[in-house]
Amino acid sequence: MTMTSTDANAGAWPRISFDTLVLIALAGAAGTLAFDLWGNAIAPMLGLGGLAPVGLARAFLGALGLPNGSAAGNLMHLFLVGVIAYPVGWLFIARPVLARVGMHWIMGAVVYGVALWVFAIGLIAWIAGNPPFLGFARITWVALAGHVIYAVAAAATVAWLEKRTR
Repeated sequence: MTMTSTDANAGAWPRISFDTLVLIALAGAAGTLAFDLWGNAIAPMLGLGGLAPVGLARAFLGALGLPNGSAAGNLMHLFLVGVIAYPVGWLFIARPVLARVGMHWIMGAVVYGVALWVFAIGLIAWIAGNPPFLGFARITWVALAGHVIYAVAAAATVAWLEKRTR
C-alpha cells in the first residue's frame, strides 16, 4: 500500500499476523543493510568517515549498567533496533501519522529517518556519554544520511512487498 491521502487504509495500523512479522523483518534487514553499506563502506570511501553503530550500542548498554560486549552491541544494533524496533516504529507510528496528514511514503520515510537520527544521535549518543549529536562533527552528518537511507530503504521494502501482495 502506498501512503497517499486517497488510500483509506494508509493511516491504519497493519494487522498483527505472521505476514506482518515477516514484513517487519524484511524491511528492517533491508534498512540495516543499506545503513551499514553507507556508513561502513560508501561514506568512508568518500572520505567522510565511518559510522560505529555497534560501538554506540555498546556504550549505551554500558551506561545503563547492562552487558556491553561485542555480541550485545551487535545484537542491539543489528537485530533489536535495525530489524525490529525501527520498522515497528515505521509501521505502527510514523506511517499512520504521516498518512493522516497526506504525506506520500517517500517523503514520510525521509521525515522518519530524520526522527531516527534525532533519537539515535541526539538522545542515545548523549545517554551513552557522548555530546548530543556528537558535537555536530562530520560524522553527525554521515549519521543523518545513514538514518534517512535506512528509513527510505525500509519503507520502500514495505511499499514494494505490500504492492506485490495486493
